[in-house]
Amino acid sequence: MRTEDVLAAIATGLWRWDNASGTVTLDGEAARLLGLPAEPVVLPEVSVRSRFHPVDWNEINGIVNLAVAEGTLAEARLRIMDVDGRVLRTVRSRSKPLESRSADGRVDYELIGTIQEIAEPQPGTTAAHTPITGDWRRSREAFLLDAGRALAEARSTAEVLRVAASLSMPGFSPDGLAVFGVAGERLSIVGHHGHDPGDEEPFTDMLLETDYPAAEVVRTGRAIYLATPEDYKRRFPAAWPLAQRFDRVSWAFLPLTVAGRTMGAWMAAFRHPASFSPDERSVLTTVARMLAQALQRAGVAESERELTTGLQRSMMPQLGPEIPGMQIAARYVPTGGGLQVGGDWYDMIPLPSGRFALVIGDVQGHDVRAAGLMGQLRIAVRAYASEGHRPDAVLSRASRFLAGLCATQESGPYEDGGTGVGQGSVADLDADFQSPRFATCLYVECDPKTGMLEVARAGHPDPAIRMTDGTVLMRPTAGGLPLGIVPDTDYPTTRFTLEPGETMMLCTDGLIETGGHDLDTGWARLRAVLESDTHGSGGAHEPEGAGAGHFQPPHLERLADLLVQAVHGPSSHHTTGPLADRREDDIAVVLLCREGDDCGCATPLTHPARPARRTVLTVAQAEPERIAGARRQVRELLHDWADADQVDSAVLMVSEMVTNVLMHTDGDALLVAEAVGELGARRLRVEVADGSDELPHKRHPGEMSSSGRGVMLMEMLADTWGVDPQGEGKSIWFELHEQSKTDADPVP
Repeated sequence: MRTEDVLAAIATGLWRWDNASGTVTLDGEAARLLGLPAEPVVLPEVSVRSRFHPVDWNEINGIVNLAVAEGTLAEARLRIMDVDGRVLRTVRSRSKPLESRSADGRVDYELIGTIQEIAEPQPGTTAAHTPITGDWRRSREAFLLDAGRALAEARSTAEVLRVAASLSMPGFSPDGLAVFGVAGERLSIVGHHGHDPGDEEPFTDMLLETDYPAAEVVRTGRAIYLATPEDYKRRFPAAWPLAQRFDRVSWAFLPLTVAGRTMGAWMAAFRHPASFSPDERSVLTTVARMLAQALQRAGVAESERELTTGLQRSMMPQLGPEIPGMQIAARYVPTGGGLQVGGDWYDMIPLPSGRFALVIGDVQGHDVRAAGLMGQLRIAVRAYASEGHRPDAVLSRASRFLAGLCATQESGPYEDGGTGVGQGSVADLDADFQSPRFATCLYVECDPKTGMLEVARAGHPDPAIRMTDGTVLMRPTAGGLPLGIVPDTDYPTTRFTLEPGETMMLCTDGLIETGGHDLDTGWARLRAVLESDTHGSGGAHEPEGAGAGHFQPPHLERLADLLVQAVHGPSSHHTTGPLADRREDDIAVVLLCREGDDCGCATPLTHPARPARRTVLTVAQAEPERIAGARRQVRELLHDWADADQVDSAVLMVSEMVTNVLMHTDGDALLVAEAVGELGARRLRVEVADGSDELPHKRHPGEMSSSGRGVMLMEMLADTWGVDPQGEGKSIWFELHEQSKTDADPVP
C-alpha cells in the first residue's frame, strides 16, 4: 500500500510551503482539505492564504518563529473558509521549519508537513474541544498585557522576581520558579520562588558545561521542555537526583535573551503534568522575553543608582571634626531627572586661623555635567579657603575659576569643526555639554568662640536665623552676581553674630521652590517647620519642670529631617505652590546651631523667662533698597505681637529713622531691634545709629512738605523715645510696650 493511500485514508495531506519563492505545493488530499480540487497542485502563497480564517492566519507567523527558535515542530489549528466566508472544516497542521539562506544573505524558511482534518465532537460525547478563539485566548492576551505592564513597572531585580513569582498563567500555573544569571563562564541563581531557603545551594555556582537544563539553554539559546520526569531523567541523568527531591512532574527552561545575547535562563516547574502545547509554549516564551527585558532594565537602573550614589557620596563631605560649642547638620537630596547626582553641594572647611567655613552652592542644572562642575568648583573653593583668603576673595577667585573652566569647555577640542563630534544628535549633545554654566554660592566664615559670622553671597538665597524663642528671621546679606558670569566680580561681606541658642539655616533654592512654590510661599512653608516645636529634643510642647511660656528648641538632626520631609514627604504633593509647574530640583541644606542654655542641641536647661529676640542690620548709603529689608525684619520680629497697629507703627518709625540717616548723613545706618518679656507684656526697643553728631530736632512741615515729620511720628507713636550721643555719632531709639496679653502661648 502506498503512503499516499494511507494518508488519504486518514484524511491527512502533505504540503510544502516555500517562503523564498512564495509558493505552496499541495498533494491531492491537502488540496481537498483546503477546498480545492483533489489533485496535486502548486499555488502562489496568496491563493492558499485566502483559504484560512484571518484570525488563524495571524497566529501562523508567531508559531513558525517560535518553532524556528526552539528547533521544534510548528503546530497550529486552522479553520478553512470557502469563497463565501463560511467555515468548511478545521484542520491541524504539523510542520518542520527548515531555514535556508538566499544568495543575498537573507534568511528564509520552508515548511514541510501535514494537514489533517479534525473531527468535531458530537453532543453528549467526552471529546475535548478547544476552539481556536474563545475564552482561553482572550484570557491569555489579558494575562500577557497585565504581565507586561507589571514587569515594565518593576524598578529593581527584587521587584522583577516578585512580579514573576506572582504571575498566574491562564490554564497552567507553575508553582516553582527560578532565574539563572550568567557571569563569565559560570551560572548561578539570581532568585527563586516556591522553594525553601537553602534549596538553591546546589545551583548557586555551576559551570556552563554542566549537564543541567539551564546551562544547556544558555549554551544553545534554545528552550527545553520536559513534560514528564522520564523525559528529565533520560535527557539529564546527572542532574535528575537534584531535581527529583522537589516533587515536580513537568519543567520548562527558557533562555532570557536581550538584543541577541543570552543573559540567563528561566525555569518554570509544575506539580501537575503540562503538555507544553504550542499555545502554552508561546505564552512561556513571551513571558521569558518580557522577563529578560525587565531584568536588563532593572540591572542597568541598579548599576546607575550604585554608580551615581557612590559618585555623589564621594563628592559630599563628612561634617567633622566636632566644633566645641556648635552643632552642624546637613542633608542632600538629589531629585533631577532620576539621577542621583546633581549640581548642589555643601562643605565645611577648617581654616588656618582656627575658624571654620560653611559653604553651600548650586551649579546650574541637575545632570552629570552639573555634578562634574560641582566637584571641581567645590575643590577650588576648599583650596582658596585653606590658603587663608577672606570670604570675598574666596568667591572672587571661585568665579574666575568657573568662568575660565566653562570658557575652556566652550572652545572645546572640536572648535576646528573637523574632529570627534560627527553629525546630528551627537553634535547637539556636545553643544549642550560645552555650554557655559553659572553657580550660586553662599560662603560663611564662623568664629566658634564668639559666634561672629562673615558672609559673602553670590546670587544665593539669604540665610535664615532661628532665634532662641523659635522666631525665624531672614538675614539680609550683601551679595554679588552668581559665580562664572563675570570673571572679576566683587563680593561684599556682611557680618553678624549668631547668639547662643540660635540656629542658622543655609539651603539651595530646591528646598524653597520644589512643589511649585516661589520664594515667598516657599519660605512661608519652611518657616512653619522651623518655628514649630514638634521636633524638640524633648518631644513635647513643654519640658518637665519648665516655667510658663518656656519654648523648647529643636534637635538639629530631627529638624533637618523635617525640613526635607516638608518638601518631599507625601503631604507636600497635596500642598503645591502657586506656580503652574512643579519645579523639581536638587536640595542641599545645612544647619548651624550655637549651643546655649536654650539650645536643643545641648543639654536643655530650665529657664522661667522667655529669651529675648534681637536682630541687627546695616543699611549702607549705596544700598537704599535695603530699607525694605529693614521693614521686613521688624515685621518678622513682631510676627506674634498682640497689637497689629503697634507693628505698623514700629515699621513706619524704623523706615523713617533709616531713611533720615541715608538722606541727612554721609554714613551707614545700623539698626538694632530687641523684644524682651513674656507674650502680651513685651517691650520692643529699636535703635538706629549713625556716624553724624547732628541731633534731630522737631520741625513744623507744611501740608505739601515731603520731609520733617520724623520727630513728630516718634512723639505720636512711640511710648518713649530719645537720642543718645556716642563717641562718634549718635543713636536714635524708641520703645513700644505690648498693649494686651494673649490668652495662651501660641506655637511660634
